[in-house]
Amino acid sequence: MKFKSNSLVKRLLFTGLIAVSASVEALEKPQTMEDMWKIIQAQQKQIDDMKASMSTGEDKIQASKGQNPDNKDLAATEQKTETKVANSDVKNLERKTNILSQEVEKLRTNLAIPEEKQLKSSYGMGPAASKVYQIGKGLSIGGYGEAFYQDVVSDQGKMNVDGTLKNPSNADLERIVMYLGYKFTDNILFNSEIEFEHGTTGEGSESKGEVSVEFASLDFFIDPIANIRAGLVLMPMGMVNRIHEPLFFFGNHRPVVEQVIIPSTWREMGAGFFGAITPELTYTAYVVNGLNAEGFSSAGIREGRGGGSQALAENFGYVGQVNYDPEALPGVNVGGSAYVGNSGQNQAFDGQKVNVLTQIYESHVQWKYRGLEFRALGSWGFISDAATLSAANAAANDGKGNGQGVVGSQNYGWYSEVGYDVLPWLIKDTQQYLAPFFRYEKLNTMAGTPDTFSNDPTLNQHIVQFGLQYKPISQVVIKADYRNFSAASGDLPDDFNLGFGFIF
Repeated sequence: MKFKSNSLVKRLLFTGLIAVSASVEALEKPQTMEDMWKIIQAQQKQIDDMKASMSTGEDKIQASKGQNPDNKDLAATEQKTETKVANSDVKNLERKTNILSQEVEKLRTNLAIPEEKQLKSSYGMGPAASKVYQIGKGLSIGGYGEAFYQDVVSDQGKMNVDGTLKNPSNADLERIVMYLGYKFTDNILFNSEIEFEHGTTGEGSESKGEVSVEFASLDFFIDPIANIRAGLVLMPMGMVNRIHEPLFFFGNHRPVVEQVIIPSTWREMGAGFFGAITPELTYTAYVVNGLNAEGFSSAGIREGRGGGSQALAENFGYVGQVNYDPEALPGVNVGGSAYVGNSGQNQAFDGQKVNVLTQIYESHVQWKYRGLEFRALGSWGFISDAATLSAANAAANDGKGNGQGVVGSQNYGWYSEVGYDVLPWLIKDTQQYLAPFFRYEKLNTMAGTPDTFSNDPTLNQHIVQFGLQYKPISQVVIKADYRNFSAASGDLPDDFNLGFGFIF
């Protein structure tokens, strides 16, 4: 009886250890976190079964002592030895199970807040906005921020009619942004950008900022060539509108051309397709709510954006962008985009319902080679029924032509910039970045003027900008720049800007 009971306990322990070994091998390639939890639960069951088997073995040994009194001391000794060995094996298994549980908890945390990876742009979005595309499943959190001090150099002391300074120097927390994304499956994800501008949305003198959703959309991945995006989408126009994080443009301010002629940040409600026709050729195309011509002015179309806030959708707009990144020329990107849509939105202007066909065309090129960065962009816009809009603006201001003023029937803008990282010439093998840069911009929101309306030469501007861009690490930038503004008629104030930005 003693031999049988000893063999029973040993067989149980041996079987249990074999099962544990199989479970550990299974952990080498778990398919999901749920699979790992199943393995841990199976191991816990094995521990419970082994403890139960040990208890049964002890009962049988006690029974054998009663049946064979001569072996009482020997049975007691063997019982203690076998119990000690079994307890040691169970404790070892419990320790491994605890370690596995802790690793799964780490995995669960990393799925919610992933470990930092090399940030990179995906599907036309900015690197920080692309974090959700890099996780396996669950929640993704990213963001960026930028702030600066602006010293208005050549316009001090000039006053508005209400007695306030016309162009005061200022310090501004321009924006803090959170990217929140959630990957439901490998084929469906949500991505969004929530922006807090100018530090506050308080009352009185503090009512300068706002909180807004810059984009919020669902992506449905079907095929590399054709995938679907729907929601509040960033318009695929230019280089800055979608990739507008502060580390990826020179200077504290985005290029003026990409704020006025292309009204970045520009987003509308819509849906469409995106994908890669070939690995080198990508595209994005949407149908969106149209612009609202009621917001058009001498300053351009910027105030005609809907922004996803009860935007008028009597008319629709159609927008698309194509980018080509030739494998034979690493660092080169060539692209173009177009927007076409009516902006009348079934409204009456100067007693008439007009279509206000709005067209914007843009082309761009980028070249990055070692420490060199070069960019150039040109954009052209056309607005039909500009005479009717201008007459409506004049009537709304008692015929004096103040306020929004004459709407240009044509507009254009272009800029070119170059920067070079000089730090590798000064510090060998450094990961830091220091680039002097230069940018030239030319724009005119009234390149064409409706008949019987006069032009405003102060809107025919060119801007010369130069400065320094320093990145102590890849996710933080410190900027300093000077901008000289000139117009065909009249002087415009220059400014000096010093600020910082970051992404995460």
